[in-house]
Amino acid sequence: MAAGLDAARIVALPHDAFYISNFISEEEEVWLLQKVASAPLPRWTQLSHRRLQTWPSALTANNTLIAEPLPEWLVSPIIKPRFGRLGIFNNAPDQAPNHVLVNEYLPGQGIMPHEDGAAYHPLVATVSLGAPIVLDIYEKNIHDATSVQDVGTNDRNKPRFRILQERRSLLITTGAMYTDFLHGIAETTRDENINQTGICNWDLLREKECFREGYYQRETRVSLTYRDVLKVAKMGNTMKFLGGRR
Repeated sequence: MAAGLDAARIVALPHDAFYISNFISEEEEVWLLQKVASAPLPRWTQLSHRRLQTWPSALTANNTLIAEPLPEWLVSPIIKPRFGRLGIFNNAPDQAPNHVLVNEYLPGQGIMPHEDGAAYHPLVATVSLGAPIVLDIYEKNIHDATSVQDVGTNDRNKPRFRILQERRSLLITTGAMYTDFLHGIAETTRDENINQTGICNWDLLREKECFREGYYQRETRVSLTYRDVLKVAKMGNTMKFLGGRR
């Protein structure tokens, strides 16, 4: 990871993670939210606990991405110039993200503890829009858990670390923080224990005063999750597998 990120390191975590509170401006946040909202309805996939968009497309059954460019609104102002300037993906195979998930979390919605898996280079960069949310980090090896199905014990229900992601912020996890831990978002309408002892990136927050009561009443939050898929196939090489045009 680039040396320029040292000031953004979350030192309370045992491995590499970085947090930048003012990653984009308020005007850019509004513009990005408008782009998310204006996407055609078929772009949304409705899950039981949230809905999402996948750009440029979902992975195939064997975790392969069909080579297509990302839409320009997901490239600028995020990848260009900011990711490039920080050197975030310099060590990734493509030296830039090629896949983005857009997740929408309404109050009360979340995602079970999970890992992103081996389909991606072990680095994820997430931009938060609209509202803050708490990301819970869990020990992966308590019961040798490797998937969502392994979650459910009392130990697993207690996160080891909690990261507060403010609106307009960037969170980067890489290396062992990517491979050796699970992460999830609680299904709640209110995040509690928002203070110096309960939040591991407290010293890096932009708006501590907003959480002076020690809790946050959830609002709608949108995340842009950037990753580099390792297996990429050109369209011409996948036509037989797909059975025709997409």
